Amino acid sequence: MAEEIRRIVIGLLGPQLLDLRVSDDAYKALRKAIEDSESKRWHVLPTQDSEVFVDLSKVVYLTLTSGQHRTGF
Repeated sequence: MAEEIRRIVIGLLGPQLLDLRVSDDAYKALRKAIEDSESKRWHVLPTQDSEVFVDLSKVVYLTLTSGQHRTGF
């Protein structure tokens, strides 16, 4: 069975966003690293296409899309 892919958006300091597609396990690991006050500064996030190194000290927010696709306005 294929692992579920999630779409996340990471908001960074300033007007920068990372719009990524990651596995559910990768999302959970990132969320745990953000919530853990004693985690390392850098987190390796495997995506569908590559690895992204995220500076956790610059993360302002993390969103997880609902997975529902909408058409229209």
